[in-house]
Amino acid sequence: MSSYRTASGGRSSNYEYVIARVRSRRASLFDDDDYRKLVRMGTSEIARFMEETEYETEMNALGARYGGSDLVEYALNRNLAKHFDDLLEWSEGALYNYIARYLRKFDAWNVKTVIRGLYAGAESADVEDDLIRAGEFGDKRIDQLLAASSIEEVVESLDDTIFGDSLADAYEVYEEQDVLVPLENAVDRAFYEMLLDGLPSNPEPDSATGLYVQFLQAEVDFRNLRNALRLARSGAETDPTEYYIEGGKLFDEQTLAQLTANVEGLVAAVRDSTYGDDLDAALSALEDAGNLVEFERALDAALLEYADTLSNRYPLSVCPVLSYILAKEREVDNIRAIARGREAGLGPDEIEQELVIL
Repeated sequence: MSSYRTASGGRSSNYEYVIARVRSRRASLFDDDDYRKLVRMGTSEIARFMEETEYETEMNALGARYGGSDLVEYALNRNLAKHFDDLLEWSEGALYNYIARYLRKFDAWNVKTVIRGLYAGAESADVEDDLIRAGEFGDKRIDQLLAASSIEEVVESLDDTIFGDSLADAYEVYEEQDVLVPLENAVDRAFYEMLLDGLPSNPEPDSATGLYVQFLQAEVDFRNLRNALRLARSGAETDPTEYYIEGGKLFDEQTLAQLTANVEGLVAAVRDSTYGDDLDAALSALEDAGNLVEFERALDAALLEYADTLSNRYPLSVCPVLSYILAKEREVDNIRAIARGREAGLGPDEIEQELVIL
C-alpha cells in the first residue's frame, strides 16, 4: 500500500455507507464450523476449500507460483490488504482518519516481524511471507526493511518514523541483554502513543471520538494485561512497569506491577472493572486456561467480544468498522495457523488450541 491520503477537513464522515459495506463483508467471514472443517483437511484440501470462498481471486492469481501453506499465506495476506484498502477507499472525513490511524498497527507488525526474522537468522523470503502490507508503509519502505542485514540497520532505517526514538532507546537494552522483548515493546508503545496522540482522554462517551477512544483504551488495557500475564507466567524477575503502555483506563503502572505476581488477582481486577459484564465468559476461560497460549487466545476472544458489544450498542459509529478489522484479522490468523499446523503434521485438537474461537 502506498502512503495514506490526507482526508479533507471539509468532508463529513460517511458512517452509514461504510458500515453497510462492512456488514456485507463481515457476513462472508469464516465461522467456527468452517475452522473445525479446515483443521481436518490437508493443505491441498484447504487450498481447494479457499478457492470456493471469497479468497478465490487471490488463490487463482497466486496458484501458478506457490503451493501448500505458502499459497494459503500469500493469498491471506493479499486479501487482508485488499479489504483494508477498500475500507480506506470508502471512508471520508474523520472516519477515514480513525481507520488510517488504526491500520498503522500493521506497520508495527511488519517492523516486529523483520526484527524477529533477523534475530532468528531466517531467510528474507520467509520473513516476507509473514508481512502484511496494510499499513502506511509503502513498498519502498518495506523492501528497505527486508534488505537490512542487521537489527541495528532496521533501527537506523526507521529513524524518521514514529518508531525511531523508542527503538533507538530499546536497542541499547537489546545489546546488553540479547532479548527481543525491549524492541518489540518499544514498537508497541510507539504505535499506541501515536494512536492516542491528540485525542481527548475523557471525550463525550457517545460521541464519535468518544467511542473511538473507548475502543482504543480497551485495546491498550488488553495489551497491558497480555504483557502482565506473560510476565506473571514467565517467573522472570523483570520490572513490569518497563512494559507498561499508557492510555488505558484499567491499570496504572503501580497496580499492574502488583497484579503481575498474581494471575488470579489480575482476572479478578478485570472482572470488577467496566469490562466485567461484557467479558464474563471470556474471563471464565482465562481462569480455566491451563497455559499461556490458552490465556492469550482467551484474551484475543475477549477483545473481539468487547468490540462486538460496542458495535451492537453504537451501530452507526466507528465501532463496527474496528470490530470488523479485528474479526478479519482473526480469520486470517486462524486460517494461517491451520495451514501451518497441518503442514507440520499436527492433529486437529493440537491446532484448535492455537485458534481464536468465540
